[in-house]
Amino acid sequence: MPMRAPKGFIDLSDPKVCQVGHPAPPWMSCYADLMTELVCFFVILYALSAALNKDVQKAAADVKEIIDKGEMKGDVKIDKDGLKISIEEQGGASFFGIGAAEPTPEIDGKLALLTPALAKLAQSHEILVEGHTDGQRIHNDYFDSNWELSTARATSVARLLIEKYDMPAANLGAVGYGGNRPIATNDTPEGRAKNRRVVIFVKSTSLKKDPAPAGPPTTVLDAKAVPPIAPAAAPVEPVRDNENPESPSAAPAE
Repeated sequence: MPMRAPKGFIDLSDPKVCQVGHPAPPWMSCYADLMTELVCFFVILYALSAALNKDVQKAAADVKEIIDKGEMKGDVKIDKDGLKISIEEQGGASFFGIGAAEPTPEIDGKLALLTPALAKLAQSHEILVEGHTDGQRIHNDYFDSNWELSTARATSVARLLIEKYDMPAANLGAVGYGGNRPIATNDTPEGRAKNRRVVIFVKSTSLKKDPAPAGPPTTVLDAKAVPPIAPAAAPVEPVRDNENPESPSAAPAE
């Protein structure tokens, strides 16, 4: 006995229903292709969200111009995650002392070139300062590993951006990768210099602004506008009625 479709459903004998073991109707193939293309379209939009941001594009162009002029050595690129600016040591000048985390005037000068291009993005995007070292192991009185050294260097750069260049502290962060993400060989001095770099990573997604506090604003009163409080009056002595002993104002009997 053939199965009957429940009430309100399309009967199995309807040609629009795909039978088991039979090919799908032509309209389903077109519909599936359309859904696949829509998914690919939105994936591409997500991947290009940073590249479509005009502020990110302008900042990348400004930094690229600085690199092309030879004022800074490094690289700049935009991907689905955001804008990444890699700053490398140039001309033998170090960004930090050997085994130390205090920034030198060399990297301070590079940040002075970058901050005008990043000032607007810093107000609405999260920025991470990444610290990277070469592959030579370190162990001194201050740092037990390159991981700790790179984290301290990234923190020093972030503090410099906040304290000297007025970047919003709430939008800045620091992270260290040690020598775990090299971009060149550690067998040559040139390669180690490329690996000792600082990367400024501007995330593609904009930060959400905090909503305004609910309720009426609190009013601060001026002390001069508040009238002075009158001193309390002295208590009035009740008049005693000694002729009527039942009166509550009568003097107590001795």
